[in-house]
Amino acid sequence: MGKLRSNISISLDGFVAGPNQSAENPLGEGGERLHDWVVPLGAWRRAHGMEGGEVNASARIVEEALENIGAGVMGRNMFGPVGGGGWGDEHWTGWWGDDPPFRYPVFIVTHHPRDPVQMQGGTTFHFVTDGIEVALDRARKAAGDKDVMLGGGAQVIQQYLAAGLLDELELHVVPVLLGDGARLFDNLGDGHVRLEQLRAVEAPGVAHLTYRVLR
Repeated sequence: MGKLRSNISISLDGFVAGPNQSAENPLGEGGERLHDWVVPLGAWRRAHGMEGGEVNASARIVEEALENIGAGVMGRNMFGPVGGGGWGDEHWTGWWGDDPPFRYPVFIVTHHPRDPVQMQGGTTFHFVTDGIEVALDRARKAAGDKDVMLGGGAQVIQQYLAAGLLDELELHVVPVLLGDGARLFDNLGDGHVRLEQLRAVEAPGVAHLTYRVLR
């Protein structure tokens, strides 16, 4: 069985999105700055169907993050739209257009049921209303021997951490102070979460810190 992994960009003061998230600004005020290090990279551009791009110490980090992934799990806040709620006419299919970059089944943790949505390029979104354990179980079955990637937002990562289900967490720490927004390490209960550092890599505009979650 593969691991449950998560990697996410985070500000120096602990936020993975800025304040006042909206449809026009889904990462909140200043939140886009958290990804300034990755968007120019060739590894990121190839994953999004684009050519060219930079190569630096972050390139291998991004390539490794994309390797051996057979399925994904994400929270409703990451899938959107901002504000959540019912699906209405079910027109919403995420932030990524007709051809999302995942290329594997993704299981959305939500309170609102919906039929699966099959997109171009091999991505199918499944909507799970039975909680994080069921979402992970379905993702593991879909992934087979490969790993499952846990996307954001902050709330769903907190839930998997607090439940002791996350195996590996990689933080891309950006020298930005957001002051407010979605803080990653809130709501973790009595502080029982323990991390073992596996790696630290310095790169332009970011430091990559990889941890094993101890049980």
